[in-house]
Amino acid sequence: MATTPKWIMVGGEGPESYNQNSSYQRALLEAAKEKMSKAISAKLSLDLISDRFSVADFGCASGPNTFVAVQNIIDAVEDKYRKETGQNPVEDIEFQVLFNDFTTNDFNTLFQSLPAGRRYYSSGVPGSFFQRVLPKESFHIGVINYAFHFTSKIPKGITDRDSPLWNRDKHCTGFNEAVKKAYLDQYSADTKILLDARADELVPGGLMLLFGSCLRDGVKMSETSKGIVLDAVGASLNDLAQQGVIEQDKVDSFSTPLYFAEEGELKQIIEENGRFTIEAFEDIIHAKGEFTLDPKVLAVSCRASFGTFLSQHFGEQVFTKVFDLIEAKLSQDLPRLLNAKPGMQYLIVLRKKN
Repeated sequence: MATTPKWIMVGGEGPESYNQNSSYQRALLEAAKEKMSKAISAKLSLDLISDRFSVADFGCASGPNTFVAVQNIIDAVEDKYRKETGQNPVEDIEFQVLFNDFTTNDFNTLFQSLPAGRRYYSSGVPGSFFQRVLPKESFHIGVINYAFHFTSKIPKGITDRDSPLWNRDKHCTGFNEAVKKAYLDQYSADTKILLDARADELVPGGLMLLFGSCLRDGVKMSETSKGIVLDAVGASLNDLAQQGVIEQDKVDSFSTPLYFAEEGELKQIIEENGRFTIEAFEDIIHAKGEFTLDPKVLAVSCRASFGTFLSQHFGEQVFTKVFDLIEAKLSQDLPRLLNAKPGMQYLIVLRKKN
């Protein structure tokens, strides 16, 4: 089976970059800030806060959300230290921040955008978070922001026309039970590897903070706004195939390494892994709702997230044409978007078992 293209956000700082089109994800961080701070205050042992404290962001992209996430963590750690010791953390603690993503991530934009006046040392850690990327017991708090829904590859058979698992829906939005099981099995296996790697790298008693989106139990992806947007991507690709712009075989062999698990599935996968305790599983009320229901904004955001992945499969020339069609289709689907079933935005706090 061919290697799955790496899911890299559109880099740089242009109008179609992830840097300029990730306010939705940033709003989740801000909405969850108070709950995250309380969790760190209650669940992080003061004994772990020493003269050097390390924070790691796995799947950091090119900013700016990673800077918000790590600063919120640092603020919470400093606040806990100040309240429980009466001492000044600025004088006592040096913070190190480790930014991790694929080797092809736009680390140049990331480091050129580092906030002025930051009170931490920073370094890049290239590599897939589906494997070990750090030494054992080398960080105290880790964060994964809107990246906990990826699989390391497309499940076997999904893109094979001769397979009973061939998924014509392309984005696992309306799949049958066999396709869903294939994705769930792949996601479960990958998430176990991810959690095992983080457990090896995290100090005993350290925390993992997971921000993201999942399905509520019993809700199908195709019934949610995310599913409708993903269906618009698939329909746009089919239109281009019918117009002869791209080959139908290319469309038929395309799928995405995404699986938005149900809430119950997430809990079961984490519990069965056995390396962490679930300290919090919070439903976060997003300030912008499930999605900003503006077709143009959705299309641009989709382009920032999907663009590089699509161009790896179809080529740069298809890039613009696909997203012009997506905006038109989302305009047509606005009634469906308005009546979509809600997903769940979450903050999951995990603590590594001693």
